[in-house]
Amino acid sequence: MRTSAKKRLQFFTVAITVYILGFQLIPENMNLDGNVQSLIPLILAVVGYFVFLPILHWFWVIKAGKQKAWKVILILSLSSVCARYSFPENIAQYFEFIMYLRYPIIAVLLIVELYLMVMIVKGLWQARNLSGDPRIHVVEKYKDDEKKLSLALPMSWEPASWYYAIPKFSRQHTQTICRLVTRSMLVTHWLTLIGGCFFVGSLSYYLLVDWSEIAALILASISFYTVIFVTANHRVAKNYSVYLCGDKLVINNAFMSFMIINTQNITSVNQGKWYKADDKEQLMLGKGDTANIELCFSEEQTYLATMGQFPEQVSKLWLHVDQPTELVNQLTYK
Repeated sequence: MRTSAKKRLQFFTVAITVYILGFQLIPENMNLDGNVQSLIPLILAVVGYFVFLPILHWFWVIKAGKQKAWKVILILSLSSVCARYSFPENIAQYFEFIMYLRYPIIAVLLIVELYLMVMIVKGLWQARNLSGDPRIHVVEKYKDDEKKLSLALPMSWEPASWYYAIPKFSRQHTQTICRLVTRSMLVTHWLTLIGGCFFVGSLSYYLLVDWSEIAALILASISFYTVIFVTANHRVAKNYSVYLCGDKLVINNAFMSFMIINTQNITSVNQGKWYKADDKEQLMLGKGDTANIELCFSEEQTYLATMGQFPEQVSKLWLHVDQPTELVNQLTYK
């Protein structure tokens, strides 16, 4: 695992731990006129929420992953929400402003949902004649406007999931050159995830229906709806891992992450064996610890990881594919 991905995972683990400890250790009521010792849990929570986690986020997520500095606002906002519900009531009232923000937030969410529905319908309609991934069209359209791309790209996964999940929509898709060797390409993996979606959906409804039928329906619906995404993930991994779209080489690391490479920027395509243990910072796509293809670029290419939320710049790429010779031939004689 690359250092940036490892630090991201470590940060999420630490953040979850800090928030859980905050909810568990801070008393529901606290006398601010008491001794200092009784204030220690609250002081530690304040430092953890608003000092320790933002600093950790800055170094482990933003700096290590070369992300945008404004994203530190996300962890501060999350800490404010946790403070509102974990701090004693006489302290939590100072975070009451979050409750007043719920109405504009709900309004924004409704607008986003409406826009998302328009994107879904539009994407499904356009998918009739598309010869490639709808996400590619978004990248090409907004490649010169980073702000618009960062907003539009995550939304493009919605129509893309329908595009890939339903074979009829992707019937005109460009043929794959080879496949990345991943777990997602296995039918057993797909069936396991499908079963997990129905299990989680049924369980969440059963556990929440007595508390709130609306919440139970929402969570169950989300779980069942994930079947579309899971199916798209399987079909992409099985049928559309690596393919040429015009002068672009498209590489799908299952469905969550992908990259578009201009073939003119590929300086060399090498077939052989490269071991992840020899260079842990090198980006490698495909299951296992050994790559059989090395792509070198004349300029850095962008790997759009986790639905484009964690883009990474790479000057070289290792792949583990099922037909390395075919990929070399296609790129060499293009």
